[in-house]
Amino acid sequence: MKVIMILVDGMRPDSLDGVPAAQKIMKQSSVILDAQTVFPSVTLPCHISLFHSVTPQRHGTTTNVYTPQVRPINGLCEVLKQADKKCAIFYNWEEIRDVSRPNSLAHACFYAGRRIGYKEAGEALTEEAIRYLKKYDTDFTFVYFGHTDMEGHRHGWMSEEYMKAIHESWDNIEKLMNELGDEYTYIITADHGGHDRTHGSDCDEDILIPIIINSEGLGSEKEINKANIVDLAPTITKMLNVDPDPEWEGKSLV
Repeated sequence: MKVIMILVDGMRPDSLDGVPAAQKIMKQSSVILDAQTVFPSVTLPCHISLFHSVTPQRHGTTTNVYTPQVRPINGLCEVLKQADKKCAIFYNWEEIRDVSRPNSLAHACFYAGRRIGYKEAGEALTEEAIRYLKKYDTDFTFVYFGHTDMEGHRHGWMSEEYMKAIHESWDNIEKLMNELGDEYTYIITADHGGHDRTHGSDCDEDILIPIIINSEGLGSEKEINKANIVDLAPTITKMLNVDPDPEWEGKSLV
């Protein structure tokens, strides 16, 4: 099995209503629309928690500036590398580089959303991910889209501009899945939600995230309950038949 995790920054579960690509994929997947992220519900702390399966109170990053861990925990990419698995990351917000430590990746691709536009950068990294994965055997791939979060901060969560970015992100997701096919298990999620023009609180609009698992072996009947963003790393290691780090706090969802 090979796994692709796609994260749409700031994607609220209720933003998926009326998005044709999302609804089509969700009908073929196991879905939870009330999973929770960590507090503070801020982008980098949420990503460090996702990859290290602990809360910010344990890993120490509580803002969008990375804080080196006082008592380091191996993250997902480090654990997979130790098991001789190959990892690749595609992203358009530069701080995402901190989810893995040096020498743990087979490939990284960054397009600067701040410089060329998040929509354009998302489209470019989609094409690059397709090209790379068709050429190189990769066990775990992480694809990050930052356009939605940017439009949420500019215009407000659930605004017309935000929803347009949601649709465009799902167009990229659908293209990835159509091009790469059922050789992969796909996990589609978010780091946090948002309200008004911000996020970071513990209100439902900020804390609730979707988790969508599309796998030929899993089907759409698998029920997932009480999921948290810290459960994603152990879920991925289980899918790849790798033992999780003993300090991880999450549980596998499959």
